[in-house]
Amino acid sequence: MQQRRIGGVEVSAIGLGGMPMSIEGRPDRDRSIRTIHAALDAGVTLIDTADAYHIGADEVGHNESLIAEALASWSGDSSSVLVATKGGHLRPGDGSWTVDGSAKHIREAVEASLERLGVDAIGLYQYHRPDPKVDYSEPVGVLGELLDEGKIRLAGISNANPDQIRQAQELLGGRLVSVQNQYSPAFRSSEPELQLCDELGIAFLPWSPLGGIGGAGDLGSKFAAFQQVAEAHGVSAQQVCLAWELAKSPVVIPIPGSSRPETIQDSVKAVDLVLSAEELATLDAV
Repeated sequence: MQQRRIGGVEVSAIGLGGMPMSIEGRPDRDRSIRTIHAALDAGVTLIDTADAYHIGADEVGHNESLIAEALASWSGDSSSVLVATKGGHLRPGDGSWTVDGSAKHIREAVEASLERLGVDAIGLYQYHRPDPKVDYSEPVGVLGELLDEGKIRLAGISNANPDQIRQAQELLGGRLVSVQNQYSPAFRSSEPELQLCDELGIAFLPWSPLGGIGGAGDLGSKFAAFQQVAEAHGVSAQQVCLAWELAKSPVVIPIPGSSRPETIQDSVKAVDLVLSAEELATLDAV
């Protein structure tokens, strides 16, 4: 498996997004565990989760607990696996998503995540989504304190704009290691954030990186272009999508969500797919 870096840690160039295994439409627990094991067997060493990946208000941290269970039951050595979780987003249980970026909530969320993951320190902790009621310096400042206290090893932010990235980097004294934003063929508005991360040497983790490619989403000409390149290489359109993103910058580490072993097994093959400059230009122009 090709490797890339988050801070000083080497991880697989393709990660696993755990969200589909815990929200609406999720599979049974056995299939989720098999999906995580399939990712690990394929060389994935980055798993992204969040305490808000659940359905009912009484099951906060469902996905974190699921990942902890899968790591504990895997036959391999999980010591090199970086589990990245997030806090600051909430699901009251009525289907909605809310935010709480207060220092008090972030600290409580970290303590709960530590317990669910069964670790002394969280590998990568990310502030999930800006809270308009709270100054951005408050939750990011708490991340710095948690780094100093050793409760988290690496700090990142999610759903951030360029100004927030710069602010977080300054507040953390240069210790911001990752930015997780939505990015895919169908959603390219985070190009400025990706470019900034490339300039600063900060890992950029696209969430929902497939953006409907090969799924139920209708991307029209976008899907057609990626499908044509896929047919030329004899691979899936999903692999082309991920290979296109990997070619954007060495700081890009896509984290496709998966709830089936076969989908993550297909996705990781993108690290071996080399697209020509002409193919990349064609996909960029879509």
